[in-house]
Amino acid sequence: MATSIAAPELLSITRSGTNVELLDVRTPIEFRTVHVEFAKNIPLDQLDPESIRRDRRDSSKPLYVVCHSGGRSKQACERLEAAGVANVVNVAGGTTACVEAGLPVVRGKKAVSLERQVRIAAGSLILIGGLIGFFVHPAGYGLSVFIGAGLLFAGLTDTCGMGMVLARMPWNQLKST
Repeated sequence: MATSIAAPELLSITRSGTNVELLDVRTPIEFRTVHVEFAKNIPLDQLDPESIRRDRRDSSKPLYVVCHSGGRSKQACERLEAAGVANVVNVAGGTTACVEAGLPVVRGKKAVSLERQVRIAAGSLILIGGLIGFFVHPAGYGLSVFIGAGLLFAGLTDTCGMGMVLARMPWNQLKST
């Protein structure tokens, strides 16, 4: 199981002059909005642990992994460790905690976070299911039940199918120039 580090501790390490390898597993749009200055972006859905294991120059140094708040980076750490990547460290609290701790960040064009997109989509689908069930046919309530069950599953397993689908949507991708 990957170890974890608090953002203030990561700040101390960087201030000591240690070269830090930080992997940000958020979507490119989230990364563009704000990211730690020295982070490299590889979205979770594009993460190739084998490639990372092969390409690391010094596996004795920690590979820090960060996302928005800690859920996706935890998944990434588990995948990396399963592939044999050594010394993987999850940054607790994610980019939000890094900003609060005072790590140097780059800010770009604002975007709606993936977590917020999931809440908007789930809430909309639950509302639509309820309205269909009330005004059209009682079977419409099934949509609300299905989305509710999905949210329960996401909370229990710390994985979110809707988030994975939304991460692949065109508005969450950067246009190549």
